Amino acid sequence: MILFDLDGTLVDTVHDLAYALNLQRERHGLPALPLEVIRPFASHGSKALLAVGFNLSPEADRFSAMQEEYLALYDQVLTRQPIMFEGMAELLTRLEERAVPWGVVTNKPRRFTQPLMQNIGLLERAACVVSGDDALRPKPYPDTLLLACTQAGVQPKACWYVGDAERDIQAGRAAGMQTVVALYGYLDEGDQPEKWGADQYIHAPLDILTLMEDQGQS
Repeated sequence: MILFDLDGTLVDTVHDLAYALNLQRERHGLPALPLEVIRPFASHGSKALLAVGFNLSPEADRFSAMQEEYLALYDQVLTRQPIMFEGMAELLTRLEERAVPWGVVTNKPRRFTQPLMQNIGLLERAACVVSGDDALRPKPYPDTLLLACTQAGVQPKACWYVGDAERDIQAGRAAGMQTVVALYGYLDEGDQPEKWGADQYIHAPLDILTLMEDQGQS
């Protein structure tokens, strides 16, 4: 089974994440931030987005209120412009043709994951869709990845986990899966994916097929 992180790996959601953040900045009298400034933070959740948008840390007095405000705004716009990364639609079709199940494991809360996956027509096709609040501990812990295996009836050692953040690789390794870094995702200049301990690296979704063929899994 091939398991994917959602934001920055399976789907390019930065446009809607950024749109919500800039709506919030407008509410507070601040100018919009360029997409390229927000993009590297898009995989790291509302904490990272509030840090870049408002220089707020979780310890700040107004953090909780600002986080609630951001999530409420994102809830309104999350299906505005989500798109699969180039080649991902073909990859999923090719996996299905080969009877290779695929699924999603994300730290995104279920309240956002379900409508997003439904909007892009993938919810019913996935063997499993596990959100960050479906287990006691989200990534970098392996709990959600192991839950995905249970739901799909596949052993962790027979799974690959593909993600664009260090916590994805940490979680995949802890779960006993082969790990793959999506270098096309939301990495920033400070990231050092070569030091994350991943098994493989891809520059585009369809590279997964090449890896499978190299390992005799075609």
